[in-house]
Amino acid sequence: MTYLDRIVERHRQTAAADDRNLDDLLAAARRLGATRGFAVALADPGELAVIAEIKRRSPSKGDLDRDLDPAALARTYADGGAACLSVLTDAEFFAGSVADLSAARHATTLPVLRKDFTVDPRDVADARLMGADCVLLIVAALADLELVELHQLATSIGLDVLVEVHDEPELERALIAGATLVGVNQRDLLTFEVDHERAARVGGAIPPGVVKVAESGIRDGDDARRLAAAGFDALLVGETLVTAPDPVATLRTLRLR
Repeated sequence: MTYLDRIVERHRQTAAADDRNLDDLLAAARRLGATRGFAVALADPGELAVIAEIKRRSPSKGDLDRDLDPAALARTYADGGAACLSVLTDAEFFAGSVADLSAARHATTLPVLRKDFTVDPRDVADARLMGADCVLLIVAALADLELVELHQLATSIGLDVLVEVHDEPELERALIAGATLVGVNQRDLLTFEVDHERAARVGGAIPPGVVKVAESGIRDGDDARRLAAAGFDALLVGETLVTAPDPVATLRTLRLR
């Protein structure tokens, strides 16, 4: 099994045991005010946007910064010019939490992605209720009908949706589901190694009008320039920023400033 297979299997087990009433959750979500506009914040044609990630650990690299302060890091990212935040909420594999997302969102005015493994409609409702402005759908983790239904549900309660793909067939599935915000993950699902050619290849097949986000393995200004030249609107950067001695300076480098 791949890392993704193991993680998704665990999330499906958790979802199967969740007996909360979905209609009640959605009703509560629909009573909330407007979100902050995640996709809009990435679509500035004059700048390469950065989604700066708050991430304590990863299954492949282990601990990055277990004791990070999500509010303080969010403010640092805002000072560095991040367009949006991404916050891991998976506890078992990434040591994240809903509390991390809440603290980060309350510390700034930046839109926030709930970075987690969405497999059930309750996950979508939870993202809205915890304060997220965008939810992640990973094409490799979902059947076609699930992808369509979860995407429709998320947009119906005011969330933007970042649809993550790894190759051209997954991109086709994302577009059929109605994706207007697509992330290309450069990490191979089988080996967990980063393929720096993947984003340029898959990104070239994304049609105009879809916001393009490059994900994983983005290290420095050279990577940023290469991805900007490939037509990407934004970068999602986690490990590089979490472990940077000076995240503000690193952000400015990634923004090509």
